Amino acid sequence: MTAIRANYDAARLRRLDAAHHIHPFSNATQVVAEGGGRLFAHADGIYIYDVENKRYLDGMAGLWCVNVGYGREELVEAAARQMREFPYYSSFFGGTTPPTVELAAKLVELLGHGLNHILFANSGSEANDTVVRLVRHFWNLEGKPKKKAFISRRFAYHGSTMASASLGNWGTMHEQADLPLPGFHHVGAPYWYAESGDRDPEAFGIACAQAIEAKILELGAENVAAVIGEPVQGAGGVIVPPKSYWPAVEKICRKHDVLLVADEVICGFGRTGSWFGFETLGFTPDIVTMAKGLSSGYQPISAVAVSDRVAKPLLEAGYWLHGFTYSGHPVAAAVALKNIEIIERENLVGKVAKETGPYFAQRLKTLEQNPIVGEVRTMGLLGGIELVADKKTRRRFDPLGHAGTVCRERCLANGLIMRASFETMVLSPPLTITKAQIDELVTLAGRALDETAAELLKR
Repeated sequence: MTAIRANYDAARLRRLDAAHHIHPFSNATQVVAEGGGRLFAHADGIYIYDVENKRYLDGMAGLWCVNVGYGREELVEAAARQMREFPYYSSFFGGTTPPTVELAAKLVELLGHGLNHILFANSGSEANDTVVRLVRHFWNLEGKPKKKAFISRRFAYHGSTMASASLGNWGTMHEQADLPLPGFHHVGAPYWYAESGDRDPEAFGIACAQAIEAKILELGAENVAAVIGEPVQGAGGVIVPPKSYWPAVEKICRKHDVLLVADEVICGFGRTGSWFGFETLGFTPDIVTMAKGLSSGYQPISAVAVSDRVAKPLLEAGYWLHGFTYSGHPVAAAVALKNIEIIERENLVGKVAKETGPYFAQRLKTLEQNPIVGEVRTMGLLGGIELVADKKTRRRFDPLGHAGTVCRERCLANGLIMRASFETMVLSPPLTITKAQIDELVTLAGRALDETAAELLKR
């Protein structure tokens, strides 16, 4: 599909942006002071263009989500066709639409492992918020009303509603809204590079899993409802756990009758080289949340998959008093179905596993030659580049976050979108990226890192 290019009055739009639009997860003061935000206007493949027609290689696939790349005419046609036929109907009160039902069945087919029931929402935040309601209701129905506590990890990100932000562990988010809510607890993350010292990675993974068990015992298993985690912690800095970690966590959850929730909002739909991250990391959850790659970001949609065990009491209890006006929206569902069809037809999951993922890991690893790169870590088409002031001691730059901000701006100046997560630069390119485009990405990243090192080390 050729990108449609409109002529925009950029100066006017930036004035309006500064005057009226509060950007999420942005420095509002800075956006206003600079007279508005950066205006992106069109896209094609793995590239996006601003209103001045400057091209950027989108190393983040939007926000971890444009798995099939930009400009997919099939997705446009799927949305238009559904809009013409039946643009909206609610899933409340037992009603639904054909694409909603077809999508639920397709997700069950992809998931396997007895995850046979689907609830829909509109974002990853809503999906994880739904999990809190669902799990607490489940334990009430099971006659164990004290099981209310959730255990998550440091550096976790599970969304920005009151409940999903409480599941997460971002201090500034908590400070701004007096969070976390009661009943949400956090333990250490399996962040080997930053927190392991000199320990063997697999032993460290077991120790991190044991920290979850210690928290269960501290709270009392009779009070713990669920453990939730991203297979690979994305927004926290692409924290790839040791192989020993997730199987040990699953074993602990089964031992103490605690539900295990996999937040697949980032990892799902091929990102890790399997359809879902829990397959790549070797564990089976009771509940899976998904969004982003479900529609490749072309429509807002998310889903929660639950096992037969979790669904059974819910289906037998009568009314389930939860949902959203747009849950299972027919247009979003139709686009998601076509998106999954594209991923299957083009074997994007297999390509990530066997071709582009290994090549991405190999090429990104070369950036460790840079004097401020302490570690490069990857899984599939997820990448993290840890920035440090001292490689030997793993000491970070001060103040925390400054190096990432400098590097992010140098990336943009060089035509690359790479996100800063604290002191880690993170990457999540479209699954359609080619080896030649990976080479281009690494060249641009290397240039930005060289410029960042020159600026930070001159002090």
